Amino acid sequence: MLVLLHGGGPGVDAAGNWRTVLPRLAERFECVTPDLLGFGTQIGPAPDREWPHGPAAWAQERADQILRLLDSQGRRQVHLLGNSAAGGAAALALIASAPERVDRAVVMGGAGTGPLPARVPFYDEPTRDSMRATLGRLVADEKDHLELLAQLTDIRYEQALRPGAEAAFRAMFDAGPGHPAPVDPAAVTRPVLALHGERDRVAPTDVSERLVAALPQARLEVVAGAGHWIHVDRPDEFCDNVERFLLS
Repeated sequence: MLVLLHGGGPGVDAAGNWRTVLPRLAERFECVTPDLLGFGTQIGPAPDREWPHGPAAWAQERADQILRLLDSQGRRQVHLLGNSAAGGAAALALIASAPERVDRAVVMGGAGTGPLPARVPFYDEPTRDSMRATLGRLVADEKDHLELLAQLTDIRYEQALRPGAEAAFRAMFDAGPGHPAPVDPAAVTRPVLALHGERDRVAPTDVSERLVAALPQARLEVVAGAGHWIHVDRPDEFCDNVERFLLS
């Protein structure tokens, strides 16, 4: 089984995140695409709890979410594909906390190990134009994806304004004192492939270079001509890399 963990942008959900590559990956793997805590169908917290605060706490909560999913389906071990600061960070946290449950993992765009953005995306200016600009930064050249970006802008704008979405999103950026420390890379003992777009405008390639250097079993593949959304800019090359690594 391949569990696909989506990225962490405002209004994201699993269906929108993986639409460009899921049909092909589903030909080779049994794919599961859950909405992660704080997004899509997982916006509303349980009545007896509050949102976690800070990137590390969210990563661990999402790792625990996936472990519950695997337990509910009787899955002992799976592959992970984690996108950026939500899915990638959750994948690393899951390996660190339960390495026996993961065979191999692919992470994208630095897996949230770079610095936090200077301002909270979209919610500091919650307009449709702001959402379109936020999504535009994720690809290498917006002119190549005008129809897709228009569709996703409409979907994600509506989802980002659902009750509870902003509070959850802002809590993800609350990295003040007293919050958990990031995952120790030395604890991520399973094989990891880090994919990074050569033209990534969200995180430079050196974020993934540092991550790979710190992980016990990892290698980096920089995808030429791709932005932060490698699976959108270069879907065939993306799937080739994922399939070769997970099936080797």
